[in-house]
Amino acid sequence: MGYQTTNPYTGEVVQKFEELTEAELREVVTTADEAFRSWRTTPVADREVVLQRAADALRADKSRYAEILTLEMGKVIGEAEAEVELSADILEYYAQHAAKFLEPQPLQVKDPNAGRVYLSREPLGVIYAIEPWNFPYYQLARVAGPQLAAGNTMIVKHAENVPQAALAFEKLLADAGAPKGIYTNVFISHELSNTLIADQRVRGVALTGSERAGAAVATEAAKNLKKSTLELGGADAFIVLDDADVDKAADWAVLGRHWNAGQVCVSSKRLIVDDSVYDRFMDRYRAGVATLKAGDPMDRSTTLAPLSSDGAASRLQSQVEQAIANGAKAEQLGDPVPTQGNFFQPTILTDIAPDNPARHEEFFGPVSQVYRVSGEEEAIKVANDSPYGLGGSVFTSDPDRGERVSQQVDTGMIFVNHPTGVKADLPFGGVKNSGYGHELIDLGFNEFLNIKVIGVTDIDAAF
Repeated sequence: MGYQTTNPYTGEVVQKFEELTEAELREVVTTADEAFRSWRTTPVADREVVLQRAADALRADKSRYAEILTLEMGKVIGEAEAEVELSADILEYYAQHAAKFLEPQPLQVKDPNAGRVYLSREPLGVIYAIEPWNFPYYQLARVAGPQLAAGNTMIVKHAENVPQAALAFEKLLADAGAPKGIYTNVFISHELSNTLIADQRVRGVALTGSERAGAAVATEAAKNLKKSTLELGGADAFIVLDDADVDKAADWAVLGRHWNAGQVCVSSKRLIVDDSVYDRFMDRYRAGVATLKAGDPMDRSTTLAPLSSDGAASRLQSQVEQAIANGAKAEQLGDPVPTQGNFFQPTILTDIAPDNPARHEEFFGPVSQVYRVSGEEEAIKVANDSPYGLGGSVFTSDPDRGERVSQQVDTGMIFVNHPTGVKADLPFGGVKNSGYGHELIDLGFNEFLNIKVIGVTDIDAAF
């Protein structure tokens, strides 16, 4: 397909973009590497100013930035505006906290001759980020905020179907005062992406994407002795215990599964419901899903967006058919979705046997896996029966019980009485096939820093 804007609602190819040649890419790396030499010594206060200006600009022109998201990947306009605001929050967070994160950290050393010893956090250089289409600004802000604040420079390969969002974010930072080479978007092939990873001037690789992409990028990074961070898929467990507020849990499940048309790594994909409240929960959940309104994502009354592409809808349909072929039952909910656009009928899958491959797959769209369990122990067992470990939820009227169950679910993030939370001041990361490393707060800030030990002493003695 190449880099192009295709409206997921109308199917119109709006604009196509040319890819860089290998020679042009080499120039980009040279510029980014040279820019790093000055950016790393730029006072952190000045770097913070750039990020704050970018945050302010996003908020000031929120509608325009949001409309690009709706045009390119079909996000309903209200959710697109919320993403713009969240992206601004992230940039502002690092504008406010970078100086604190970079303060030297004194170490208490036992040897009296050691003198003064501390940790210094220093940028590495050019960081290469590969980002997906489902949150076109948020995914960029999650990496750009901490890494630019820390003094690194960035080269970014965005998804092929959101090129206008990629360019808008690049221009946002340039207009905010980021010098040339500090943040550069590139339209490149997968082959040139590997060439970029191999370049010795690139010091780290951050990817958000599929397991397949993550394995490929991690392999290339490891071959070239580069650190990588991976945020991959998820199949979040949404556990409803026997003492939960059923109506509250069902309402949250509708939102947690269907925001962004279900195209979210931390969407509530697997509903694990105690037998004693199952029927009540499902009645409420079905009714809630049935009220979702599919339509023009620019229309503020629309609550169910089209999927990002025809290919995404076809892949999801194939997964549902395979699940049924292996014994699962499927139930479609709500009014028929429009024939125009890449819409997918909200679907519930039940009776998913342990040997059904669907049990261990991620469904990226409005398809809910539902499991009926008998008690807390089985709920935890089903939750952990997944190759993924990104987010999760536990619903109960007893917060202590919720915490106890949460501690037994093998996942990077989990929330009691709420779907997985995404905020500027919450870390993000998973375990198992959901990847490794963290983004946001100080954890994301430190991922691509040289945390260096510096010892200062004038005593002529070994220690």
